Formats: sequence, structure tokens, C-alpha cells
Amino acid sequence: MKWNIKTSYLITGVIILIVLLLFGNKMFMIIDAGERGVVFRPYTSGLDRQNTFGEGFHVVAPWNTMYVYNVREQQREETMDVLDKNGLYINMDVTVRFNPLFDKIPFLHERFGINYVNVLVIPEVRSSVRQVAGRYTAEEIYSTKRSEVEGAIIEETRKTLSENFIDMRALLIRSINLPAQIKEAIENKLKQEQEALAYEFRLSREKSEAERKRIEAQGVSDYNRIISASLTENILKQRGIEATLELSQSANAKVVVVGSGKDGLPLILGGN
Repeated sequence: MKWNIKTSYLITGVIILIVLLLFGNKMFMIIDAGERGVVFRPYTSGLDRQNTFGEGFHVVAPWNTMYVYNVREQQREETMDVLDKNGLYINMDVTVRFNPLFDKIPFLHERFGINYVNVLVIPEVRSSVRQVAGRYTAEEIYSTKRSEVEGAIIEETRKTLSENFIDMRALLIRSINLPAQIKEAIENKLKQEQEALAYEFRLSREKSEAERKRIEAQGVSDYNRIISASLTENILKQRGIEATLELSQSANAKVVVVGSGKDGLPLILGGN
């Protein structure tokens, strides 16, 4: 009887050992920091949409499958050829940073699967860049409306990805490359526009200076006219008498002849 019990324990232990060896990798899961897991139960409820498994140790039945997702912020760099409004080819380098929404992993898995970056993120980024670029000319994309183009791409990409359980953190246009002839033509045009603006500025400044001088001259003219109108003969004689009295009191004055000057004003003689 004892032998049978020992034999049963032994057989049970062997069976458990075999199960562990065969299914241990599937049964015991460790989810690292920055990861989340979702379980699929093929023989019962299917995909578990209600629960997302966080960091740490988890035991999963060997007939079920745990899918582990990286939820850290990720970055992808894409180089693509797009067409502008006039059908001109433009080469653009774009960087996108994103991460899946933690609590939406089951729905992301259901709709796009573990390869969601290549199935969802990259195609949507490319599509948004192409759609936005098609609304602008090469010159606008390259220079005059570059920030507006970048803003439109960011807005449209973020909207689409957020509807599909992705949080887009940033999207950057690293470079825009045009055919050499087109690039040279645009740069020459921009240079000419800058020179024209500089000329307009100088012209405006000179006009302002000329207007200032005209106003100043008009002021002087008005002043002289008013003074001339107010200076009568009697006032001029009074001013002359006052000036003569002041000079006569000076240490340098020697002889004062009263009534001998022009218009009857005094004369000062003998001054040093």
C-alpha cells in the first residue's frame, strides 16, 4: 500500500515536471517595466477586453496566450516622396514619437495586432504627410508656410492615431529636399523679395525723413512770419534803446552819443 502511494506521488511529480518543461514558458510570464499584457483564451471567452496585465509575475493557463506590448514612448523616422499642389516631387524626412494608450491595449490588439506600428502608425503618418503636402506648393512647404504645413500634419495625424488608441507625443519634419533647380529658383525668389523689402524700408525711411524736414522748415517759416508781423517800428526802437542802455553800463563802453544813430538811436563810441 505504501509502495502504491509512493508510486502515485512519483508519477504525479513526473507528470508535473513534464508539464512544467513543456509549458513553463507559456504558463509563467514576467512583464517588465514599460510593458502591458493582454490574454487570449481560445477555448472560453476569447480576448480579455476588460483586463490589462501590468508589470510583474503572472501565471497563465498553458492553453491561453499572453501578448505583451511595449507601452514606452517609441520613435520612428520615415523618409518619403510626396507630391505638392502642382505635382512636383518633394522628399521629406519625418520623425514621429508615440506610445499606445495603456488601458486600450486589448482594443489595439483586437483591431491591429502586435505589429500595430507597421500596420497603423507608419501608414497613417505617411498618409497625413501626403494629404497635407498636396494642398500646398513646393515653395510654401519649403519656406513660406513650413510651420503651417507641419502644424496641419501634426493635427491630422494626432486625430487619426488617437481614434485608434495611440497617443502621438510629437511629429517633426527634419528636412525637406527639393530638386536642385527648384530649390535654387525658390531661394533666388526669396532673396529678391528680401532685397525688395529692404529697398521699401529704405525708401519709407527717406520719405519719413523728408517729411520731417518739411515739417521742420514749415515750422521755422511760420515762426519767422509771426515774429515779422509782430515787430513794429516802435517795438524795434524800444529793443534798440534797451540794448544800448545795457551796453552803456559795460566796462568796455567809453563814449555814448545820444540821438546820433540811425533812426535816432544812441551811438556807442570808444569801445574796446
